Amino acid sequence: MEFEPIKTNKVYEQVIQQIKEMIYRGDIRRGDKLPSERSLKEQLGVSRASIREAFSALEMIGLIESRPGEGTFIKEVADKNLLEPLSLALLLEDDVAGELLELRRVLEVDSVRLAAERRSQEDINVLDEIVGKMEIRTGFEEDSINLDRDFHYSIARASKNNVLYYVMISIMGAMDFHIKHTRTKLVSRPDTMNEFTAQHHRIFSAIKKGDPELSMQEMKTHLEFVEKLINREIEG
Repeated sequence: MEFEPIKTNKVYEQVIQQIKEMIYRGDIRRGDKLPSERSLKEQLGVSRASIREAFSALEMIGLIESRPGEGTFIKEVADKNLLEPLSLALLLEDDVAGELLELRRVLEVDSVRLAAERRSQEDINVLDEIVGKMEIRTGFEEDSINLDRDFHYSIARASKNNVLYYVMISIMGAMDFHIKHTRTKLVSRPDTMNEFTAQHHRIFSAIKKGDPELSMQEMKTHLEFVEKLINREIEG
């Protein structure tokens, strides 16, 4: 683990950049301990204040953590704060509901394909439990929204693609913000919720069978149904 001396006006940004590059190269991995402030000060040729500023920024976004009496470490598990820059950017955009729905379709169709190919028994059990709760809680607006979100997150987790999972969390959070009232109106309709539940059950059955093509088709059908209803509400 070797750092290079820094010469720049924005010193702390260059400290961050070197740490990022070492992560990309695999020189630093999850759980690794970073050198002490004193060691980094000597290696980089910068002040301890700049090191602290860089560490503070990295800790704020959830990349590193400080453990009293032990030192500073790269986090073992990604923090949700790492997703906030994308989430906030999407929240600040106007009229992106349609674009988010398009992106969701792109991500989720491949997500469910991977889930059908890679799902574990634990993944099947989790999805089975969620679908079971959906059938019981149909008609309860808040429960239905939360279970729907859990179902799609669980599919992303079953894909065994962490990048896909993290992006899904970001866009779903932004989508909840942009279409919150529309979504609430949809889940308040018994006929719509019964169809939602049936669609989720068919998606789950295809994943359980390990059938990627059927899983993709069922997900496309579900998302097209949702998009049509949401667009109808948005357009008035």
